[in-house]
Amino acid sequence: MLKSTDYSNQMATFDDFLKLDIRVGKVIEVNDFPEARKPAYKLKIDFGPEIGIKKSSAQIVERYSKEELLNKMVMGVVNFPPRQIGPFMSEVLTLGVNDPYGNVVLVRPDKDSVIGEKLY
Repeated sequence: MLKSTDYSNQMATFDDFLKLDIRVGKVIEVNDFPEARKPAYKLKIDFGPEIGIKKSSAQIVERYSKEELLNKMVMGVVNFPPRQIGPFMSEVLTLGVNDPYGNVVLVRPDKDSVIGEKLY
């Protein structure tokens, strides 16, 4: 973890933020990812007509069942380059934060959010 004095070297500009394309998506498919080093799911997420359906790997099995993830809204960075995770190519970064026990809690938009809309 960075100390507060270490943040001076980590400052981002507003232009840096504008480079990120963070969108609202809807989980349309959830599968186990047994080949992952840590327990994870393979997700298919619909980011709307502009972005389309993208794949993501998420280490969220400790907090979420496959059934409760299906049709849930999530936030994802859609303009990072794809990343190979074992035999799986992850196309987007699904966003989350740690709970007090180190498990990932998904960053989720409000129920009135629109699929494909950009965070700003």
